[in-house]
Amino acid sequence: MDLFTKAAELGIQTGFHDGQGEWHTTDAEALKIILDAMPVRTAHRFLDSSVVLRAGEACRTILTEAASFPLQWKISSAGKTIAEGTTADRNIDWPEQLPSGFHRVELTDASLFSEEAPFIVAPAKAFAGEFDRSWILAVQLYGVRSERNWGIGDFTDLQSLLHLAARLGAGGVGLNPLHALFDDRPAECSPYSPNSRLFLNPLYIDIEALPEFAAHDSGDVLANLRATPVVDYVEVARLKAVALRAAFEEFCGNPDSARQAAFASFRVERAPLLTRFACFEVLRHKFQTAWWDWPEEWQHPDDGQCERLRAGPDGREVAFIEYVQWNADLQLKQCFDLTAELGMSVGLYLDVAVGVQSGGFDAWNEQIAISRHLSIGAPPDALQPAGQNWGLAGFNGAGLEVQSFAPFREMLRAAMRYAGAIRLDHVLGLNRLYVVPHGYAADNGAYVKMPLQALLAATAQESIANRCVVIGEDLGTVPEGFRDQLAAWGLWSYLVMMFERDDRGGFRGIGHYAPHALVTFNTHDLPTFAGWRSFADLVMKRGLGIDPGESDESRHHAIDMLNQALRDQDIFREDFYGVAQFLSRTRTRLLAIALEDLLGVVDQPNIPGTIDEHPNWRQRLPVSVDHIVDAIDRDSLNMATADRQPVMVA
Repeated sequence: MDLFTKAAELGIQTGFHDGQGEWHTTDAEALKIILDAMPVRTAHRFLDSSVVLRAGEACRTILTEAASFPLQWKISSAGKTIAEGTTADRNIDWPEQLPSGFHRVELTDASLFSEEAPFIVAPAKAFAGEFDRSWILAVQLYGVRSERNWGIGDFTDLQSLLHLAARLGAGGVGLNPLHALFDDRPAECSPYSPNSRLFLNPLYIDIEALPEFAAHDSGDVLANLRATPVVDYVEVARLKAVALRAAFEEFCGNPDSARQAAFASFRVERAPLLTRFACFEVLRHKFQTAWWDWPEEWQHPDDGQCERLRAGPDGREVAFIEYVQWNADLQLKQCFDLTAELGMSVGLYLDVAVGVQSGGFDAWNEQIAISRHLSIGAPPDALQPAGQNWGLAGFNGAGLEVQSFAPFREMLRAAMRYAGAIRLDHVLGLNRLYVVPHGYAADNGAYVKMPLQALLAATAQESIANRCVVIGEDLGTVPEGFRDQLAAWGLWSYLVMMFERDDRGGFRGIGHYAPHALVTFNTHDLPTFAGWRSFADLVMKRGLGIDPGESDESRHHAIDMLNQALRDQDIFREDFYGVAQFLSRTRTRLLAIALEDLLGVVDQPNIPGTIDEHPNWRQRLPVSVDHIVDAIDRDSLNMATADRQPVMVA
């Protein structure tokens, strides 16, 4: 079998049309690497894919022509048979009243050939939320200033933001990803390039809120960190690491305390993943190299090995990593609990990165489901003619199916643990992922098909279980019918006003925006309103040698078109509050308003394609969280969002 035939059987598209309509065929050498990165899986003989049912709905599966009859089928869960039957032809009409969950189905035909596949019974739709039309305050948490934090926004600042948002009438606060990064490489601060999506970034811990914290004199150092225009991640990480270790030593000195009992319960609750993560971090610090270069016995996660490490000389270091995660979890939970106390209709809206770093915990822990030799990205288009390589490892469908999609569900569960809504970055990746082998240019990748229906079913199930709205970031070239499939499963769309324009460049009217969506003026990768209106983003990019893809003349036209769209709604102010009022009138159930826009910040949080040329993910807000309420025009904001004051749906 040649490479291209094998690729087709595995759902790998060996060619694609780029944004200019030109056809690209993946090089044979690159294609071989992609094929070798896929886990070994026996092809289904009777089924085309996993079986997906919606609870309470009739479902029929048509078997392939390879089946011989009579064919027996048996559905099992946790080792117990929950349904079985026989079919005399290629049609199986599944029972309608099966328990929700991830099961296995075994099929045996007349030739006594047997195969198994995941059998998923999911809710009809994801959680729809209990609010009508609300809005959230969108914030980059690291950039929040306060008179007490250590130079980076933390979970106590988040509590202050929640109080502020409630005071302004918002239904919640939206945040950048809180995923764990690499604690010994603090300068690598992009929240979208995580070590793990299953655990939290400990830099957000408020050290002084720890019961074990002992105050010490570091006044000048902290004062300097609080005054910097950008987050000094290296110094912040150094200070917090020292303080966390001191707190841990104090904690260990009270073995009979109530906190010790709570910590023990947390370790049991989050095992075995927490134990594996802690062991991984200890080993990573010890070996100081990529995990695939570690001694053979540590190149794959092994719970027995982890328990022996925990019981040996490194056990205290393992416990320290777990202690840090426990405190991060506790402080985020306090924020979650506060949203309920404040009666917030949405609560915390958390972002989920599309992939992970290949050298991180998730890639080590899930070597079947995550392909470390491949990076996800995007093929060439008008804005990125060379294509994009995001340097992240993503899930592969074959590996997920082998494990009944458990790694994907664990990721969702971690994200939804304390969230009322989450956003899945690049949700198009649930349908297909563009992957590039390491060492190859971004235009020499291939699309790998993903098991969309199974992933949507898993998302709906976790959404219902955690009462969490799911929003899919569906920007870019969207396959026909894809948004309809998301909507059918209850996933919301993500609408950015800057992109919602017609062929003339005019901004679409309020009737264009669908109800089940989040709407916003911009994103973290786009100019702030003040930057856009003042052409500052164009000046910045040109100064960095980046083609902004837009002329000054085009920007003047865009501003004129925006002003016209506002006037069409009898909105005669041309500032951000006018835009907020426009968006507030749309039918979309959720509106996100960036705090940077309310404060008139000019520079954007991130400029794609840059690393050190621009202070990406480092910029801090111009005012302290305690003074934000006085720095914004509350009357104008209240008028703009009057239709979206949080009203709970009975």
